[in-house]
Amino acid sequence: MHIKLTAIALLAVIAPGQAGAAMLSDAEASFLDQLATAAAVLEQRCTGYEANGAGGVQTGARLLGSPDAAMAMINAFDAAIKAHDGNDYDPRKFRPEVSEAAGRTFMRVRTALIRDPEGACAAYGDSGTASGLLRQY
Repeated sequence: MHIKLTAIALLAVIAPGQAGAAMLSDAEASFLDQLATAAAVLEQRCTGYEANGAGGVQTGARLLGSPDAAMAMINAFDAAIKAHDGNDYDPRKFRPEVSEAAGRTFMRVRTALIRDPEGACAAYGDSGTASGLLRQY
């Protein structure tokens, strides 16, 4: 009985915060997935790939409707990374839903990159190149 009450109390504390959290649009979720995937490729130092900043903004602008919207998502992603790492970040740019979604994607891709470095680097790196967030050198 005590465990059941503890679980209910915990849900009561968590649920209001989640109910108030904004949802990502499909376009935001797609762009964020591409950003987190490209970040994982770079973090795992996949040979032959580097960031394509201008391409990333163009991709985001195409998906989100404007360069400003793309930069807002890039800044929210940056704030999420800094918050996760315990670094200072601009709380005005932090979005919990971005942090959660990016974290899930990053961990999924990173796991694949660790399990099959050669195959996953090629697959995710080529995907990042096709989307414009990465470029090959």
